[in-house]
Amino acid sequence: MTLQQLLDQGTEQLRSAGVPDAGLDARYLLLDTFGLGLASFLADRGRTVDGLPGGAEKAQAYEALIARRAGRIPLQQLLGVQEFMGLEFFVNEHVLIPRQDTETLVELVLVERKQRDLDVLDVCTGSGCIAVSLARLGGYRSVTALDVSAEALKVAEKNAAALLGEYDGDFRLVQSDMFAGLETKETEAQPGQEPGKAEILPEQAAGKAAASRDLTRPSLTPQFDILVSNPPYIPSQVIEGLEPEVRDHEPRLALDGSPDGLKFYRILASEGKRFLRPGGAVYFEIGWDQAQAVSALLEREGFTQIRTVKDMAGMDRVVGAVLGAAADNGHQAPGRSRETVRTIQARPMEQGI
Repeated sequence: MTLQQLLDQGTEQLRSAGVPDAGLDARYLLLDTFGLGLASFLADRGRTVDGLPGGAEKAQAYEALIARRAGRIPLQQLLGVQEFMGLEFFVNEHVLIPRQDTETLVELVLVERKQRDLDVLDVCTGSGCIAVSLARLGGYRSVTALDVSAEALKVAEKNAAALLGEYDGDFRLVQSDMFAGLETKETEAQPGQEPGKAEILPEQAAGKAAASRDLTRPSLTPQFDILVSNPPYIPSQVIEGLEPEVRDHEPRLALDGSPDGLKFYRILASEGKRFLRPGGAVYFEIGWDQAQAVSALLEREGFTQIRTVKDMAGMDRVVGAVLGAAADNGHQAPGRSRETVRTIQARPMEQGI
């Protein structure tokens, strides 16, 4: 059997299983298994598998991956990676797979908040794709990423270690049920712990954390300039109708936003403002039909300059707002009449960011 025949066989198996983009997925898996680039495959696709180094074993591995993909396990989980903001993120079954739609949020923050001396809080960080991208591309003074899932934080930690080698700010991962892990006052230092320092969780004592990027529980009152979140926002009853890749293989914890899909936005709006400095900004990813509801929640909690930004497909994707007096970031200054909620079309990220 040639490489092309092996690919054709895998494509047909995926197509029969109802896998979208069967040919593309089969090719990705083949190239990854055989360690080939597309050009090399095109040059060698007529070669027999047995004539390639380790060909028989690689063919078996490929067929096993095709069987798993036919079972609707997401391609990204099989490959173990997903590109986001031009960076390659490690992913597994414990985190939501980063989507291109979420890049709209990151790009908006980078365009609107260009100062480097800002502190960022990412709630429901998952793989860390938002937090790590903002740290690396925005170079902010500090980025703190929260998630309730210890397994998700292991993934975020791995991504931070791999992608933040040149980042000289403070990057921190915190296991927290929304804001529960953020203390509101300085806590007494524990034996062996320096005053004002964060406590290293037990699983990090063996040195698993990247240097200066420990998974920690902060002990000081955090104050942030930017709050970002891609929370669970799919209404509970909608989840059963999703594609099997999402419904059965991505963590339900990262999907289920309660019966109306708004549970976490209520918490973000009401509790999140306690951790924002005056003029601090929020950026929330939303479902395509949630802009009005999320905007109303923010307005009720005293946020101003509320606006909706569409993604590149023209769908409502991000709601942004400012708390109290606006910072010097090109938005409406304090004292002027507040603009009504408005919608903006997303634009490509500016060059040089």
